[in-house]
Amino acid sequence: MDININALHFDTDKKLEDFITKKINKLTEKHDYITGVNVTLKVDNSQDRENKVTEVKILAKGNDFFSKKQTASFEESTDEVTEALRRQLNKFKEKKIGR
Repeated sequence: MDININALHFDTDKKLEDFITKKINKLTEKHDYITGVNVTLKVDNSQDRENKVTEVKILAKGNDFFSKKQTASFEESTDEVTEALRRQLNKFKEKKIGR
């Protein structure tokens, strides 16, 4: 499984990329139908303090999952995105098993 991390108009540091990769790996390890993950990081131009945006798209066989969160830090938005995706993946898995 490939994890692509893209930062729009800025460079990320290794610590942030490692944090995101760890969170995504933890999220996807229980779901063998996932083929790839695209992560996009950007800073919103608003004057608001909560201007860090993390978008994650999980590519899976037969379905794709997406979540986007905006908070004061990329770590916080990554936590929120992975939790939202965890719920989506669990719901999908329950539906799939229920068939």
